Amino acid sequence: MIHAADLIRRKRDGERLPADELSELVLEYARGNVPDYQLAAFCMAVYFRGLDAAETFALTDAMIRSGETIDLHAAIGRKVVDKHSTGGVGDKTSLAVGPIVAACGVPFGKMSGRGLGHTGGTLDKLESIPGFRVELSTAEFLQQVREVGLAIIGQSANHVPADKLLYGLRDVTATVDNVSLIAASIMSKKIAAGADAIVLDVKVGDGAFMKTIEDARELAQMMLELGRHAGREVACVLTDMEQPLGNAVGNALEIRETIATLRGEGPSDFTELVLSACAHLLAFSDLGIDEAAGRERAAAAVEDGSALAVYERWITAQGGDAAEAALPVAPVVRDVAAPRAGFVGGIGAVDVGMAALRLGAGRRTKDDEIDHAVGVLCLKKRGDTVDAGETVARVHGRSEGATARASEEVLAAYTFADEAPPTTSIVLETIG
Repeated sequence: MIHAADLIRRKRDGERLPADELSELVLEYARGNVPDYQLAAFCMAVYFRGLDAAETFALTDAMIRSGETIDLHAAIGRKVVDKHSTGGVGDKTSLAVGPIVAACGVPFGKMSGRGLGHTGGTLDKLESIPGFRVELSTAEFLQQVREVGLAIIGQSANHVPADKLLYGLRDVTATVDNVSLIAASIMSKKIAAGADAIVLDVKVGDGAFMKTIEDARELAQMMLELGRHAGREVACVLTDMEQPLGNAVGNALEIRETIATLRGEGPSDFTELVLSACAHLLAFSDLGIDEAAGRERAAAAVEDGSALAVYERWITAQGGDAAEAALPVAPVVRDVAAPRAGFVGGIGAVDVGMAALRLGAGRRTKDDEIDHAVGVLCLKKRGDTVDAGETVARVHGRSEGATARASEEVLAAYTFADEAPPTTSIVLETIG
């Protein structure tokens, strides 16, 4: 029988815990045999003392073993790829990457999550599509990956339940921001979901968990090692989240931007990130090509319309109406004007994300309802020239009052300058 108090004391005092004892603690917690207050104390001890690589492997492995796992390779009969983002403002990358990769002939299977706070969730964006089903059985998920080449679904109750319990506990005990705990949480879900190869998009900056490139590198390296330890091929791209990604922030607005990108008409920063992620995934696949060839194929799938066709088949397969006209529309739209001429010096990602959240595009607690129609379009981005009075953003809201308040918040998120700021790439670094 596990002695939780003893493990808490030992970790509090900086001791390294053996893998079997750490695993037993996590599994007994998932079974309901260790109370929340003891795991909360353990998380706080980890927060201050950290976990070494062996302990992080043990934690991740125990979380995987707490529930069901899927072997996509065995079920599909070939390599399956997946992509994960650590979360940001306007990040709809998976929604474009999946159809492009599938159009290139590579199966893409993903379990995804909902948003909380200023970061949007992939499932919330998909649920802005009328009729779209995010809850599929494992059999339905596998069948769709086989037949359509693409499925994105919600995490089932039996998929890494220890992580779900532990994350809920960390969220209310101020122990979320620990690199080992973040890495174990992300990689346990990715490994249990069964893809052979994974591209991890680690956001860096104002709108991200990782505020500095050094912290992002540490997280990326740890996730890379966890993936390799589990026999997965992993690459991490560190990407800029100092401003919103693309133009759209808000669920239906982001679906529209995804469709535009699949038509070859997307914002340049978003398009660049999508093609970069596709290049990595196609190089990992069983097509036998390198990243350069992968990028060429991804671009060709957009240009010839096959990526958009796969998107439409995917949405229809999961019960959704793939027509752009079916997406909900906000009743109030308000332009945000530049107060002066010059250049956009920057856009606070968190500020725009919080404005969208207050409009109803996000949730403060996990039980909040989402308004899929509302959000913000950042029409001018960092480095763009502006004239006085020119529209820099457009706010889509439910009421005049809420839209007016959000417009003021979005304008406050912008900074303006007499000279253009230095140009930066959306992809800051690649690891692995």
